[in-house]
Amino acid sequence: MLHETFAKRFVELQAEFDRMPFERQDGIDGTHVANGFWRKWATSAQSLLTAAFGPTSPHVRNFDSLYAACNGYDYDVRSLLAVFQSAKQDFEGGYVFNVELRVSGEVFGDFIALARQSLGEGHKDVAAVLACAALEDVLKRYAATNGLDVTDKNMTEIINSLKSAGLVAGPQKSLLEAMPRLRNAALHADWSKITEPEVGSVIAFVEQFLLSKFA
Repeated sequence: MLHETFAKRFVELQAEFDRMPFERQDGIDGTHVANGFWRKWATSAQSLLTAAFGPTSPHVRNFDSLYAACNGYDYDVRSLLAVFQSAKQDFEGGYVFNVELRVSGEVFGDFIALARQSLGEGHKDVAAVLACAALEDVLKRYAATNGLDVTDKNMTEIINSLKSAGLVAGPQKSLLEAMPRLRNAALHADWSKITEPEVGSVIAFVEQFLLSKFA
């Protein structure tokens, strides 16, 4: 799971910083870290913070700003560590939006964009398969991240589980009830049972679901 992988990397990078060789230089107050050591660590930390929090988060913006001004001196490098440790504490404390949902949302967003492109180019059947596959996977991922056991369940069962748990309601709940029929027709190649407007409705639903649940 991504969360466990990121948590492990936070610990590894903290340990790596603890081994950072701070050295004194003649004629210069304080200590200094050789360029190769602090840049290697900071690049890895920057990558982790961006993946965990997103490129526009305060953690990443502050880290980027300090990185750009850092020359390897004790104060500068330890300032980078302070931002890193703040991010580490927030991540470990659960004060971050679910990282797996965010990353999954980006992947599914690309997938559904391809479905919309296919539909626009007149490839209704291809778009239907892409959109319905994305729909089923996104519902299953959303259910699993909310603690529901949907292993080996079909789309109707997944939808019922989401509805019973109160995870979908209102217009989304009503729209979902029509989706299993379209999914079954698409994945069993019953193309005559699917219209372009219906494929468009699946694409629009997944796009809205990603915005509301995976952003």
